[in-house]
Amino acid sequence: MTSFASKTFCRVEKLCHYLPVVLNTFLVFSITGEVSYLVMVEAPLEADQKKTVWSTRWKTAHLISQYSMLVNICWNALLFVKTSPSIKGVFLGGENVGQGWRYCYTCETHTPPCSHCYDCKVCVLRRDHHCVFFGQCVGFRNYRYLSCLLFMWTGLLYATLMNAEVFIVILKEGVTVHSILLLLIPWIMLISGQVSARAFAFAFIADTCVVGFLLVSAFFFFHLFLMRGQTTREWYSSRRPYSLGVLGNLYHTLGLRWYICWLCPLIPSPLPGDGISFRVTGSLEPPH
Repeated sequence: MTSFASKTFCRVEKLCHYLPVVLNTFLVFSITGEVSYLVMVEAPLEADQKKTVWSTRWKTAHLISQYSMLVNICWNALLFVKTSPSIKGVFLGGENVGQGWRYCYTCETHTPPCSHCYDCKVCVLRRDHHCVFFGQCVGFRNYRYLSCLLFMWTGLLYATLMNAEVFIVILKEGVTVHSILLLLIPWIMLISGQVSARAFAFAFIADTCVVGFLLVSAFFFFHLFLMRGQTTREWYSSRRPYSLGVLGNLYHTLGLRWYICWLCPLIPSPLPGDGISFRVTGSLEPPH
């Protein structure tokens, strides 16, 4: 009985670990599909402009911009999840350890200055926080892939502006109880049979765009603020920032090519300390 309960708990825990990732993926592609529909079918609003050369070029430019943002979001998110920020692979040489190292009783090994994550069950270099939306810790090696926040913020701003038409249609007869309830609780309106599935889908995605934009804006501008030389944990504990100057902070956060790496996740941007090992003196030396 105990074994069955333990296995069930592990399965539920694993499901909960991946559920936010699946939900985020579903919402991102749902918003993309809805905005694509608005661009291809609904816009422009004037019937005499729908089949003009201007309309075709307008739609092409919108679709290229839209799917470029989608590719960047998905690629950055994938690399963020696949890049482990843990101490796995850090080389320990000699019998002693360097200054600032400690023994982690959970990992049962000596570790460089880092923090243990009980969700990832490993020590993480320069741990910022555990991101529940991706099920992964934000740390030294994968921080640069938070560039997806930039494209998520831009994409949600774009989607919110495109969904302005939806809000106009819903509120065209005035601010009524029906229109307010449709915007605030579309699920209840659908279940009670007050609106069609099509109206629900548009209202739900429009609401998701607005709420998502506000949420991502908070995360995006907060992490821009932290680039002064501070992690989320240090900010929460009121520790003073360890600033290396604007350029130094960008270099230690985004890597050598900080000025261009955010444009595409495939652009290599080596971080300070890449390809080196921690030695017994605590200094950084190239591996032999």
